[in-house]
Amino acid sequence: MSNPWLSVLIPTYNGEKYLAKALNSIAIQDDFDIECLAIDDGSTDETLAILKYFQTQIPLKIVTREPQKNWVANTNYLLNIAQSDYVCFLHQDDMWLPQRLMILKKLTLQFPEANLILNPSRFVNIQGQKLGLWRCPLPSYPIMISSEQMIGKLLVQNFISIPAPIFKREMALKVGGLDEKLWYTADWDFWLKLAQYGQIIYYPKPLSVFRIHSHSQTVTRSSYIQDFRQQLESVIDEHLEAWNTSSQTKSKIRKIANFSKEVNIALASIIHGKKVKISFLVQGLFSLGLLGIYKFFRDSRILERIIARMRAKLNQVN
Repeated sequence: MSNPWLSVLIPTYNGEKYLAKALNSIAIQDDFDIECLAIDDGSTDETLAILKYFQTQIPLKIVTREPQKNWVANTNYLLNIAQSDYVCFLHQDDMWLPQRLMILKKLTLQFPEANLILNPSRFVNIQGQKLGLWRCPLPSYPIMISSEQMIGKLLVQNFISIPAPIFKREMALKVGGLDEKLWYTADWDFWLKLAQYGQIIYYPKPLSVFRIHSHSQTVTRSSYIQDFRQQLESVIDEHLEAWNTSSQTKSKIRKIANFSKEVNIALASIIHGKKVKISFLVQGLFSLGLLGIYKFFRDSRILERIIARMRAKLNQVN
């Protein structure tokens, strides 16, 4: 029997609130020629019971390991034992949209050279209500996106939601998987490492769902502002240094990326009730110049991200 074409990596921890919805979004797909690998990090709720139930609904294997308290380490563990040529991530609070697998499988056959295949995600709130789309500022299918095109935009902001892409397992292993020291920016760093090899396709219709809620690990841990800053800076510095482009281009992108970093830190500070110097941000924005301002808004997807979170807050109030 041949290997499945796609491995779905599902790290879990106390995910009983949303996990069934995530797994059900796999169950409604038209393609079961996949393997789903779940690894739990010591849950104390009904997460394991939900996983065991869905073993009768989807091709799901529950992988056991000593708790790591690190979703990145567990994801790397699954990546190393996966059997498929293509891999994707699905976190317990996110979902797939119908026909995702059918469309992505067709794209892998049409573009076998593609290392990374992306799509927009739909923002939803805790009830699953639509909040908007999270798009990528990239040329759309069938254009093949180069390393230069991708890195210059992705350094400004991580515009790739975790449930959206599929990628070649061979390339993921080649770049060393995810950096286990990064609890917030591991995925951003990983996409940038893959982007160095180019061959990227962006399918412009949403095939995945990204849930906004206040209990996500990225929200709760972003309260450690200094650690948050260091993680953002380490990704920017490392990948600017590695980027094979002119020093002039690097300088321009660094300026926009550093401003985007300050905006992300300000947003995290606001979420956690800390003071923000708005005048500092305004000054930084205008220092970019007209072209830099345009590139910041285009590549950071800042308006999409803020509007979705504002709608989520309004829905909570109502």
